[in-house]
Amino acid sequence: VQLQASGGGLVQAGGSLRLSCAISGRTFSAYAMGWFRQAPGKEREFVAAISRSGGGSNYADSVKGRLTISRDNAKNTVNLIMNNLKSEDTAVYYCAAVWSTRSILVFTTPSSYNLWGQGTQVTVSS
Repeated sequence: VQLQASGGGLVQAGGSLRLSCAISGRTFSAYAMGWFRQAPGKEREFVAAISRSGGGSNYADSVKGRLTISRDNAKNTVNLIMNNLKSEDTAVYYCAAVWSTRSILVFTTPSSYNLWGQGTQVTVSS
């Protein structure tokens, strides 16, 4: 089982990025998905999460209105559209997955997830 995150990079403040994450070796639609981030010297923090059906989602207050999580169960991917990026968004972003029995349940804590991707660096220059 692998989670592969991609799409990070260097962008100026106010710019946009799109992160993607795919699961291989599993039935993607059975998994609730989440994005977390970790800046140097800080703990991993919740960014956004989406239910297995896509019918439920949740965002950290710091990213509401700027980041959008979505999933395409036909393509086995979850995306994080990041707009109006700020320097404080600079971090390594991780996607995570957990098998879920509820179609609209979302998970916002790292301990809820048992599958993690390798992380992708997002750097926002001011």
